[in-house]
Amino acid sequence: MKKISIFLSVIFVGLIKSQTISDYKYIMIPSEITDFKGNRSFGLGNILGNAMKGKKYIILSETKTDWPEGVLANPCQVLNADIQDDKSMFRNKVILEFKDCNSKVIFTEKGNSGIKEFEAGYKEALKQTLVKIPASNPSSKIENTAQNKPQETVQTPAQTLEQPKVREVSSSSAAQKYTKGNVSFQKIQISDDQFILVDGNSSVPYATFKSTAKKDVYRVKLASGESTLGYYENGNIIIEMPKSNGEFSNEVFTAN
Repeated sequence: MKKISIFLSVIFVGLIKSQTISDYKYIMIPSEITDFKGNRSFGLGNILGNAMKGKKYIILSETKTDWPEGVLANPCQVLNADIQDDKSMFRNKVILEFKDCNSKVIFTEKGNSGIKEFEAGYKEALKQTLVKIPASNPSSKIENTAQNKPQETVQTPAQTLEQPKVREVSSSSAAQKYTKGNVSFQKIQISDDQFILVDGNSSVPYATFKSTAKKDVYRVKLASGESTLGYYENGNIIIEMPKSNGEFSNEVFTAN
């Protein structure tokens, strides 16, 4: 009897600690789903977004320009949605998946349809999966988890900034030097809350950094016009570079 009690206690504790999709408030749906691109999108992203809104979730874009400040500071409050093509020879099938900031699957559900026409079949399959999703009932433990993971902080939206002209900035002996691979860069402080990273070979601004409310985290405007996040880590500068699939890769500029 004692063993049974212990076993049930373990299960109960596990259930308390486990996260469910309803614990979350924010869902990020990419503008282009990997398995359903271009003319094969079939409007699945819109169907998913509308269904989640109906269940009281808030939909966020992958560019993060419309993200609330609190979510930018604690991105682990956001689940990332994905729809996978699980098609078989005779049925249109999908897998709906939601992952947290650590790529842990929080919710997954399969749907299938016997409709042979792709668009109608995939839509029906997706709608089957949406039935199983509970309404949002945000839990404070999600926000607390994010606050305990500062290393998970991701991009903040950059304000529109004029690209500073390097020639107008006096060269200072205090300018710090960084390298990325074989390319050298200079960090030039142009105000108390703003600096630029300049290509040492061409003197062209590579990125403009502006301080945020979070220490050592910066809004970054790249020379290409894209906005992202930058931060210091062990004295080095890290820029989270946006990729075409909505994910990010870290570019490390090593302090010399």
